[in-house]
Amino acid sequence: MAEAHEAVAFSFSVGHEGFNVDVSYDVFKALFYAGYRSWKLRCRRTLNSLYNSLYPGHPSRGIACCGVVAGLYFKGYDPSFHIIDWLESNIFRRYLQPRNGKILACIVFGGGGYILFIQLRQYTLKKLFSYHGWMYQEHGKNIGLVPKIWSVLVKLCVGRNPSLFSCQNFLPSLPLPSLDETLRRYLRSVRPLYDDNEYQRMEKLAEEFKQTIGRKLQRYLWLKWIISTNYVSDWWEKFIYLRGRSPIMVNSNFYGLDAIYIRPTTIQTARAANLTCAAFRYRTELDHENIKPLMIQKFVPLCSSQYERQFNTVRIPGKETDKIIHYADSHHVAVYHKGRWYKVFMFYKDNLLQPCELQLQLDEIIRDTTPPNYGEEHLAALTAGERPLWAEARETYFSSGVNRYSLEAIEKAAFVLILDDEDFEIGTQDVKSDWPTSDKGSMTGKLDDYACAILHGKAYNRWFDKSFNFIVSRNAVFGFNVEHSWADAPITGHLAEYVLSEDIMNYGYDALGNTCGTPRFTALKPIKLKWNIPESCNLMIEKSLVQATKVYNDVDLHIYVQDSYGKGFMKKHRLSPDAYIQMSLQLAHYRDSGHFNLTYEASMTRLFRDGRTETVRSCSIESSHWVKAMEDPTVSKVERIKLLRAACDHHQLQYRDAMSGKGIDRHLFCLYVVSKYLNLDSPFLHQVLQEPWKLSTSQTPASYEDRYPQFNRKKKGIKAGGGFGPVAADGYGVSYIITSEDLIFFHISSNKSSAETDSKRFGQRIQQAMQDMRELLESESKSASSSKNEKKISTVVPSTDQPA
Repeated sequence: MAEAHEAVAFSFSVGHEGFNVDVSYDVFKALFYAGYRSWKLRCRRTLNSLYNSLYPGHPSRGIACCGVVAGLYFKGYDPSFHIIDWLESNIFRRYLQPRNGKILACIVFGGGGYILFIQLRQYTLKKLFSYHGWMYQEHGKNIGLVPKIWSVLVKLCVGRNPSLFSCQNFLPSLPLPSLDETLRRYLRSVRPLYDDNEYQRMEKLAEEFKQTIGRKLQRYLWLKWIISTNYVSDWWEKFIYLRGRSPIMVNSNFYGLDAIYIRPTTIQTARAANLTCAAFRYRTELDHENIKPLMIQKFVPLCSSQYERQFNTVRIPGKETDKIIHYADSHHVAVYHKGRWYKVFMFYKDNLLQPCELQLQLDEIIRDTTPPNYGEEHLAALTAGERPLWAEARETYFSSGVNRYSLEAIEKAAFVLILDDEDFEIGTQDVKSDWPTSDKGSMTGKLDDYACAILHGKAYNRWFDKSFNFIVSRNAVFGFNVEHSWADAPITGHLAEYVLSEDIMNYGYDALGNTCGTPRFTALKPIKLKWNIPESCNLMIEKSLVQATKVYNDVDLHIYVQDSYGKGFMKKHRLSPDAYIQMSLQLAHYRDSGHFNLTYEASMTRLFRDGRTETVRSCSIESSHWVKAMEDPTVSKVERIKLLRAACDHHQLQYRDAMSGKGIDRHLFCLYVVSKYLNLDSPFLHQVLQEPWKLSTSQTPASYEDRYPQFNRKKKGIKAGGGFGPVAADGYGVSYIITSEDLIFFHISSNKSSAETDSKRFGQRIQQAMQDMRELLESESKSASSSKNEKKISTVVPSTDQPA
């Protein structure tokens, strides 16, 4: 195994025999090619920036425009109405010959006119994308005249083949809602949570806030809205994520799991090599902006800004606040195996390693029997514990010397690869056939252990500060752990879909389960990182490990697999699958807790520049009426169905409002931040921000792009989704993914220390709620079917009171 000194180009020492110089030509070559690759990447980014600034136009069209203008001008047709002559005589004549001056004037006029035309198109698109009435059109009904005109105008103005960041210039800014509208929506959302006296108290607090400091805070927030592209995102990142001082493991980071139906190999290093090489191919696609921006209805773009910090990014601890550092490029990954950290180069002579070449390096790491340095095995526990402790240790012990070099090797890596020394269990054929009723409990128990391993591991075998960790078990099952501050879950979900499809559909494995292909060369060997950990630093590491162990030992994580029916049944009954599932969660949680609770569902605001998320308050007046009706035996099934449809419709309305910038919580959060900057106290805002989210939910998209349609549409492309830790100490965190017509995964988390929660019990509540809702809607279908049969009979059999 290569030692750490191989990472430097040369070293020298002075002894009694004179100077001893050790030169590593391989590293010199690696440095040269790394610089060459970085130079090419900068040139590519410059060209992409030029292209994006002209989109929906194109530089070649601008050049053609200049050529047409010049051709017409010299043929005697002046398209500039003498502007070209004015430019030549007043600006260029003193520097150039008349003919050359006229050519340059034609170029300036043609180029300027084309840029002005593109700016007009971008402005028009920005105004068109500020309209969101198309979102409120009901499915299955005729589209209104205004949305039709709008769609035609968008299709006329928008360009073709956009790159990843082409649409950023004409995405609108997140609108600032009016104070009155936000307060009205808020009061309506909390009505089911309070009795009459408590609700009247909240009404008074809201009115007092509006009549006193509310207008002032709104005016200050309006100024921020004017000068920023997004009035929420920077404060949300700073105060919600980076200012948090508690451990980010479980409390902030989230996880994702492998494809559920297929196990392409059981060889750990082969799977890790394929996935890592696929991730670097994805990074290349991002750097070249070849990945298309995600579109709604194929022509409404979503903001792509979160992709910028996906790779080469790390969260740096601070005593009061953390910071995110993104590096322009990285040529290696950091690998952890059995307590040891390694630096593995991914390029050789400017060529990305192929999986077979990378597997050789990973095999060498697996075979390495070198023991970890003192303090190295549990070092990553610093990233899992309290942030001030990690900040102090980093400043004291990792700011110089070998520790600084080794820490930079991890922090500047593209990402972290964990070669775990445990096996993970996951279904391999078909969920229903794999999990018969008698074995379903034991199988889901193994899934629970697998999810826990990806969420927190042992606290010291994940580097929680990196943008993401790829984790591959000893039996080649994959998972990923993601630091949350730099982006939201769909961004990493897109990456996961890409690498899994490349792993299975493109790279593949040979008959023995190893990577395919023949190595082209012998790449640089993995570099085992060295550490000099003093006893005082090791005490801090162990203290952080104790803190983190206490956190993850309290996690109660359970995966409930809903396989009796899925979105196909919901769509058949003309109900939104997301709204349907949210109503099932409301019913399950009411039965679990005995009362209604504040419920959070994450909605995206990526229709706007730099948009992230907004809150949909799923517990509403309509949902509470339906839940009460389900628990009241005197209410008829017809009435229950009517209330269910009303609740689902209102939930969809809330979701559309949140996506279109009419949410409640981000606006109130920003008003609260302004009040703190101005040292103004508001009992109303304090009450709002202190309300606990007893049920925090999120839906994971099932797919992002049809790169390999046969992968996404067949069983082998189905993923188990992912989840996150509980938001409230006595609440639940629920993430769900609708993977197919009859399969849904619910990832349920809570705290073992809470007497009010139990994740497996809540899974059973969800199962019962889903079953009750199915029976309810099937009764509607049976009633409709019997009514049709009666009508048919009545048309065939004559009435008995009629004469024969």
